[in-house]
Amino acid sequence: MTQDNDDLDGLVRKRIRALRVAQGWSLEELATRAKLSQSTLSRIENGRRRLALDSLVTLARALDTSLDQLVETATDDVITSPVIDSAHSLMHWPIKADPSVTVVRQRLTEPPPGGPARMRAHPGREWFVVLSGAAVLLLGDRRFRVETNQAAEFPTMLPHAIGAAGAPCEILGVFDRDARRGHRPTAQEP
Repeated sequence: MTQDNDDLDGLVRKRIRALRVAQGWSLEELATRAKLSQSTLSRIENGRRRLALDSLVTLARALDTSLDQLVETATDDVITSPVIDSAHSLMHWPIKADPSVTVVRQRLTEPPPGGPARMRAHPGREWFVVLSGAAVLLLGDRRFRVETNQAAEFPTMLPHAIGAAGAPCEILGVFDRDARRGHRPTAQEP
């Protein structure tokens, strides 16, 4: 589906108003921040004034967003199906807006691998939340028990390992590109 100019025009006007309202700002407050008159801003929001590029740039800055985000078109592909890796009991979803980030859901049945030699360290950051059960996070020489609905975030340059705490658990993790690369299975792994 493609949007014609009228649809995009209306969408941008709605975004400007929605962002203003979300900030709790009156027309006067946003107009002052954007160095526009209140009547000009009102006419922009209500479709009685043409959307000019210079006004959009000014409004985007005042609303603390980018011009790209302000004029981004709606998309039909809002649903993403997971890629399933049965061999490692996980599924993952790439983030379309930021392909360097991946969301991973994994069922852990084993405790974290013992010994520093089995822990990984690599560039990046990881964040995960325990969906069910409890996980054990080994981080350097520390051991953390992460319960259901608790999350952990850490730089992956610290040697680390994650596993189940006695019984199977399920986690949802967010990995940046470097962290994802650091967790690719190697040929030596069982």
